[in-house]
Amino acid sequence: MEEYKVTVATGTSEYSGTNNYIYVTLVGENGQSERTILDNPGLDFCRGAVDEYKVCSSAPLGPLLLVRLEKQRYWVEDNWFCRYVTVEPPGGGTALTFPCYRWLIGDVKVEIREGTGNTALKSVSEITEMLSQFQSLQKEIGVLKLLTGSVDYYIKKLLFIHSDSTFFILWLINLLIIPMVPEYCMEHWKEDWFFGYQCLNGSNPRMIQRCKELPGNFPVSGDMVQGSLAPRTTLDKELKAGNIYLIDYAIMDGVPTNVIRGKPQYIAAPLCLLYEHPDQGLIPIAIQLGQTPGLDTPIFLPNDPPLAWLLAKIWVRHSEFQVFQLLSHLLRTHLLVEVFCVATLRQLPAVHPVYKLLAPHLRYTLEINCRGRTQLVSADGIFKRVVSTGGEGLLVLSQREYKVLTYRSLQPCWDFQQRGATTLKDYFYREHSLMLWDAIHSFVSGMISVYYHCDSDVVEDPELQNWIKDIAEEGFVDVPTFGLSNELKNKAELVTLLSVAIFTSTAQHAATNNGQFDWCAWVPNTPCTMRHPTPTDKDAVTMEMIMDSLPDVSQTCLEMAITWHLGRPQPDAVPLGQYPEQYFTEPQAQEVIDRFRKELKDIEEHILSQNRGLELPYLFLLPSRIENSITI
Repeated sequence: MEEYKVTVATGTSEYSGTNNYIYVTLVGENGQSERTILDNPGLDFCRGAVDEYKVCSSAPLGPLLLVRLEKQRYWVEDNWFCRYVTVEPPGGGTALTFPCYRWLIGDVKVEIREGTGNTALKSVSEITEMLSQFQSLQKEIGVLKLLTGSVDYYIKKLLFIHSDSTFFILWLINLLIIPMVPEYCMEHWKEDWFFGYQCLNGSNPRMIQRCKELPGNFPVSGDMVQGSLAPRTTLDKELKAGNIYLIDYAIMDGVPTNVIRGKPQYIAAPLCLLYEHPDQGLIPIAIQLGQTPGLDTPIFLPNDPPLAWLLAKIWVRHSEFQVFQLLSHLLRTHLLVEVFCVATLRQLPAVHPVYKLLAPHLRYTLEINCRGRTQLVSADGIFKRVVSTGGEGLLVLSQREYKVLTYRSLQPCWDFQQRGATTLKDYFYREHSLMLWDAIHSFVSGMISVYYHCDSDVVEDPELQNWIKDIAEEGFVDVPTFGLSNELKNKAELVTLLSVAIFTSTAQHAATNNGQFDWCAWVPNTPCTMRHPTPTDKDAVTMEMIMDSLPDVSQTCLEMAITWHLGRPQPDAVPLGQYPEQYFTEPQAQEVIDRFRKELKDIEEHILSQNRGLELPYLFLLPSRIENSITI
């Protein structure tokens, strides 16, 4: 009788343990062991437990191929998360590790392979399933309802007491919020330099582009902006010098608007001209709130009446809210990474090195996307209740962006070059993104080189070719200009594609998601909706008009609640480069992971040093604050 020592590790997250029956069968080249119930004295499979068992076989099994786990209901159904199984052969040989890292749900049988990455299917079929449990994150929308309800109650009381004030109520709202950046935002939101800073380092830092010549539909003259320029220069000179930049929200033009509680909401499609002033930094110098110039679409300037200029900037920031939430955040990170999730689960077995590489960066993404569809952007979701593009508008806006999405724009080096944004000062998002891209690209290149020694290895991997075909022909089938081939011809193409997937699910998501509460908590800085049309007469703008245009108390509370909920650190977040689920067991792969962690540590130290002493630090791309996958 051959006796194998089997160790089974249960997950550490909440609800990972089970009281159901667990059976194991070892399968080797020469046969399989007895189907053995795993039952020690006392409780087995508690949360975080690592339990040891003996499994017998009447004859040597030879090299082990897989471990078969079975779960059967005991009294009530009780799901189980298995981290891994290790098997030590008779005589105390080298133990083999079988990574699992999945939920076993219901009466189920799974077969898991030994942890060595393999690019070719053998005789054993893989069972690939999604991690469908999300219990440990506790992301129930009830948190939003509770927060919204309590804030709304107190604000309405304050509004009743101080009904004669304007921004006083919004100031009181932010007394409930102590974090540094929202408070700083509340103090500086009217200032032009702070407006420009957010174009570079806010939640939507990908829109700004160098303006080589003024658009035909934006008739700004040199005389209009001369007062905003440095001495002894002109608009033409600054255009030629590359110091003029543009943010164009043409994608918003004609998007259907929402109706909230029977009242129509309003949107705009602004053009905003910015100037990199040698002393003041990046500042806005002209704003047009529509794509068609005319008497009813004036060009707002910094020397206009202060309230008119302020309202024009508010309208630009309102468009910013729509674009960053729906396009930069939802579409270009969440939904884009979902394409990789689906293709990976459909086309790659769990033993495939690309599956192992991507799995930690796809954790919970399908789950949170499903929640987003039902709770945020559905017909009766939060966006419909509070956002000016809620309902049909968000669909139209997303479809427009999807059809012009390009593969190159997802690669930071190309993105900054295409936008002409390579020399902007204090563009921390650019600097940190490029450092992280290089680190991720180097990491992916090292991992791929462990398993693919030459280009032909990539070309001749049928599973990999099915995977890229799924991504290109199913995920991006309706994007004619996306620019991704449906086949991989060499290692370089594979490394770049995997780098895009990992960068998007980590750094890019952090850049758009993690600061949203900072920039939106003071709602006038980035309002989710506007309740009156854009102004047509600069001289007619009053404080009353501004207050009537901004979100009401209920909308303000909900914007604060949802941006806090979506932007807050998650309780069981896994930082970038940390892999508690050890899919790779080979020493060469572990060495590559260790180098990646070292490089991330160096980036962390550089960013902290760079931000030391800054009045407004930029820490959204600090590696320790970047989550390994999109989970919120």
